[in-house]
Amino acid sequence: MADYLLRVMGEKFNVIGLACVTTGLVDEARSLHGTSRTASAALGRALTGGLLMGALMKRGQRVGLKFEGSGPLKKIIVEADHDGTVRGFVGVPGAQVPLNDEKLNVAAALGCEGSLTVFKDLGLKEPYRGIVKLLTGEIAEDIAYYFAESEQIPSAVGLGVFVKPDGKVSAAGGFLIQSLPPSEERTVEQFIENIRKMPFVTDLLREGKTPEDILEIIFSGVPYHVLGKRNLSLRCACSRERIERVLISLGKEELEGIIAEQGETDVTCEFCRSNYHFTRKELEDLRQEISSVS
Repeated sequence: MADYLLRVMGEKFNVIGLACVTTGLVDEARSLHGTSRTASAALGRALTGGLLMGALMKRGQRVGLKFEGSGPLKKIIVEADHDGTVRGFVGVPGAQVPLNDEKLNVAAALGCEGSLTVFKDLGLKEPYRGIVKLLTGEIAEDIAYYFAESEQIPSAVGLGVFVKPDGKVSAAGGFLIQSLPPSEERTVEQFIENIRKMPFVTDLLREGKTPEDILEIIFSGVPYHVLGKRNLSLRCACSRERIERVLISLGKEELEGIIAEQGETDVTCEFCRSNYHFTRKELEDLRQEISSVS
């Protein structure tokens, strides 16, 4: 099944539903970053959550999530946009924790003490930033808590990643349901009951269920219509020009220090692991550019 996201809206009530399958891109991220099984599950949930949140943005807008916890994983950073592209990485890719009831323990890997920071690039001078404490470290609950606390939007979030014993990801995806004002209490209760009764997202995906199937279960008893469908992919926005701007932002003194101590340097993008090599001549040209601007 190709990675894609489906958006629906309730016919009579102001409820939006999104569901997606992300198996391919999560396994690609796992291979790219060499993550442990638990780190793969954590990163996969965060990537999927980022894509669901990105689908709520307008064209040209982006959302970033930064999970910082007390566990050995340290942090997870994800960036996603309206068009269905996402990138992300974990602080310690090889982090391992004991299983919890024979299941991967994402909460212990990230840690329940910490924070979730959400950045939104809305095309304004300064990006929006909202910060909440980590609720459980399970990723889905933390995103739902962010919506409730920071944006006052009641939301239900479900995320699942199945990592096989050999480390490969064989199922990943999730859903996001939001009740926008004015809400109807009986309808909200219907959604709560439907979600409470449904199997875990991971189990549904492993059974071959699609985003259409997942939303049909969640919207059982509630008429809805499809808003749209989009493909999803893992894609980084880095480039040599952007890395040059990063080096310039270090300042003239810092660049002079690199030239004096190393002569040349390599910069690796944390999101996609692409390596950019800069010779002494190229660093000196960047230093000269700073001097010219000054």
